[in-house]
Amino acid sequence: MSTPAYTELFQRHQRLHRLGHLQSIAQWDQSANMPPKGNEARSLALAEMGGLLHQLATEPQLKSLLEQAAAENLEADQRANLREMGRAWRASNALPQSLVEAKSLANSRCEHAWRAQRQANDWAGYVENLREVVRLTREEATLLADGTGLSRYDALLDLYEPGMRSAEVDRVFGDLRSWLPALIRQVREKQAQETVIRPVGPFTQAAQKALGLDAMRLMGFDFEAGRLDESSHPFCGGVPEDVRMTTRYREDDFLPSLMGTIHETGHGRYEQNLPREWLGQPLGQARSMGLHESQSLSFEMQLGSHPAFARLLSPLVSRHLGEQPAFEPGNLNRLLTRVNPGFIRVDADEVTYPAHVILRYEIERPLVEGEIEVEDIPALWDAKMMELLGLDTRGNYKDGCMQDVHWGCGLIGYFPCYTLGAMYAAQWFATMRRAMPDLDARIAAGDLAPVFDWLRENIWLQGSRYETPELVRRASGETLNPAHFKAHLQSRYFG
Repeated sequence: MSTPAYTELFQRHQRLHRLGHLQSIAQWDQSANMPPKGNEARSLALAEMGGLLHQLATEPQLKSLLEQAAAENLEADQRANLREMGRAWRASNALPQSLVEAKSLANSRCEHAWRAQRQANDWAGYVENLREVVRLTREEATLLADGTGLSRYDALLDLYEPGMRSAEVDRVFGDLRSWLPALIRQVREKQAQETVIRPVGPFTQAAQKALGLDAMRLMGFDFEAGRLDESSHPFCGGVPEDVRMTTRYREDDFLPSLMGTIHETGHGRYEQNLPREWLGQPLGQARSMGLHESQSLSFEMQLGSHPAFARLLSPLVSRHLGEQPAFEPGNLNRLLTRVNPGFIRVDADEVTYPAHVILRYEIERPLVEGEIEVEDIPALWDAKMMELLGLDTRGNYKDGCMQDVHWGCGLIGYFPCYTLGAMYAAQWFATMRRAMPDLDARIAAGDLAPVFDWLRENIWLQGSRYETPELVRRASGETLNPAHFKAHLQSRYFG
């Protein structure tokens, strides 16, 4: 059956993907390799590319092509692809090209300045750039909300986690808030009775990178289709055909880099295993950032902090960092599962991590809605950090409200995805254990294939074929159920 309108749309999305490929690599290079004096030119180039992509995504004839394609005789996957094309078209058409270009430029300038400003604890300098990013993000949110009938914050959240609403986030996070502080306290009391040997550094960057590369190999990363570099904030970028991961190093502690690398490897493997026949199409993209974070946290927390996984890591750590009693598997696992409230989100253990996310969500939502201003962030941050984790961040902007790159890059509405991802990850492993009662024994034997095979079939290869609740239901037999996350923490830390 002839499908001329759909075929035309298919070809246009292939072009968008190829130009987006160049944009992604330029963004990665800006964070990982570019010399500082190149930033203004790169920022202008990225704004130009963002404007071009927006222009292509909003061409007037697309509306009629979408309408014509909806009437054509399409197969199920083609219809799912068309659904996602329509979602992307509506989001793009809500925004004028001038705003897209201005936001790209403001984000690039703010992120670049943030790298030095964070190190200098320079909140006063950072706020000048962040104010413009937030102004433009509010403008974006207003236009998206006008087109969808959502609140401003929900309109942004929908970009990262389609279909999720802040009312549901409030419900889930409200439940977390009710039991998490007590759990943190109980785990810390229990762990205070344990003996843990601390590793003795320093650990050179070269040795840590070699260790990280070996861990990536253990986790199945395809180095023919990706690489590892260094940046101020760890991330996974690029495109499925060329995944660009970054990490960062501290010579006094190798675990943040190692576990950050394992975290990003989860993102990378998701991208590398998206359905190849649909690359360049909306259906071939990762479904949501919550599902993306479920992959990184399946790798970092579900596997990486699994008692048996330390036995696989131990010889790699000793090979690259030298023999130490601290690297014995039992002690290494105790190191990997220490619950200790700290300032830095990306270094947090899996029990305290949700508190970092709740804090950010409770600031960024009123920030977008105009209930607070950028200048209010430090005081709110300090109060919530004390309330949730008992830590004093007053005057410590570097390890407080300036630690993340997200707000400076305009990624507002993203943070809930991290803890939603942790919940999804716990649900995936509960499902795997029901289907494979010997899963933990197989992991202990060094056989990680059952985990990767299940994720590949149920998450990676599905791309955006289904909307999120349906994908989750097909994978696990139910929609998101936060009870699995609570059960996972209780089981891991209390047996």
